[in-house]
Amino acid sequence: MSIELASILLLFISFFALLAYGLPVAYSIGISTTLAILMNIVFLPGVTTVAQRMTTGIDSFALLAIPFFVLAGELMNKGGIANRLVNFAKSAVGSLPGGLAYVNILASMLFGAISGSAVAAASAIGSVMTDRMKDEGYPVPFSAAINITSSTTGLLIPPSNVLIVYALASGGAASVAALFIAGYVPGILVGLALMIVAAIISKKKGIASGDRVPVSKLFTDFRKAFFSLLMLIIIVGGIVAGIFTATEAAAIAVVYAGVLGFAYGDISTTELPDILLNSAKTTAIVMFLICTSMAMSWLFSFESIPQLMTGFLLDTVSNPFMIFLLINITLLVVGTFMDMTPAILIFTPIFLPVVMELGMDPVHFGIIMVLNLCIGLCTPPVGTILFVGAGVAKISVSKIIKPLLPFLAAMIFVLILVTFLPSLSLWLPSLFGV
Repeated sequence: MSIELASILLLFISFFALLAYGLPVAYSIGISTTLAILMNIVFLPGVTTVAQRMTTGIDSFALLAIPFFVLAGELMNKGGIANRLVNFAKSAVGSLPGGLAYVNILASMLFGAISGSAVAAASAIGSVMTDRMKDEGYPVPFSAAINITSSTTGLLIPPSNVLIVYALASGGAASVAALFIAGYVPGILVGLALMIVAAIISKKKGIASGDRVPVSKLFTDFRKAFFSLLMLIIIVGGIVAGIFTATEAAAIAVVYAGVLGFAYGDISTTELPDILLNSAKTTAIVMFLICTSMAMSWLFSFESIPQLMTGFLLDTVSNPFMIFLLINITLLVVGTFMDMTPAILIFTPIFLPVVMELGMDPVHFGIIMVLNLCIGLCTPPVGTILFVGAGVAKISVSKIIKPLLPFLAAMIFVLILVTFLPSLSLWLPSLFGV
């Protein structure tokens, strides 16, 4: 056995063994990468190489957007924006049969898009909606399932941190602006699919319609939510128009969210230290994941793993349809036990060359990958959003699994559409010329 093959086997065996042992993903990535590099390079240079690759991996102007968007999300979470969006959504769709289910989905889409965080959407909207839905006769596991799946739409609808991470992992093959625009249609499709499932279940359970809202109240709620919604137009519009970069847009989002929070009176100066501390903790976790994943990605290139995978798939499977299906199934399985950021950083260098060889646009593949991994966020054993949603609803994860299945099926259906209909992702970027 060659030293190269032995190091590849050591990399994957040690990585999955450490994950199975319960070690955090970032540590598992870092330790397994270090062990594999040490098989190829003598001890001291090997350790130095890992440290260098971790450092250079996060030495990117584009990645500066992440701490800014995290801070903006914290400010919005504290700044009463969730309540304003829920009230507007309720006025818009709350009178339909199963209306509060639509309200939860629409509010999660709006808040997730504005904050760029699925966790923030699940906790903020779930905290507001769970009691409201329970009071109007909605089963708690059903409302939790809606909250969990709909909160992931904000990872597709820009601005989105994970799309920035994918742009970095693609090595410049996909621009942030193109990915931001490409995410709109798939994100909205996921929301609509979840609404259809919610409507069918609500009708089956006999959940009554809400009261019809006068146009005056709809206008009032829209006016109160207007400046929150305007943030989306400013951030995404500015990036697409070339007025500022994604990183500059993130800094503007922080200023905008802060001004809005203080103007509404929902944030006080005494709360700022906690907001900054929470943002720093989240940023540290994300950045550590990124830097260890970038070291592993470098090792993949060093060992020519992407080229080996491309050759293997193209030689053994001649049908492009089957290759895309195999990649999707692999990512679905990966998403059940690995968080989204490391999964994107590890598997983009492996699968992107394969799909590009088959003629798939890297922007299209980025949307497929993010949507695929969004499903993983909602599934055990590692699904972050699953546990956040269960915690907010104050019920056990086991009680959510059954009502969650129809919504996951809807997300998988949209994933299949997005995979085999490229225009769903690429139409808007081509329209805007990005």
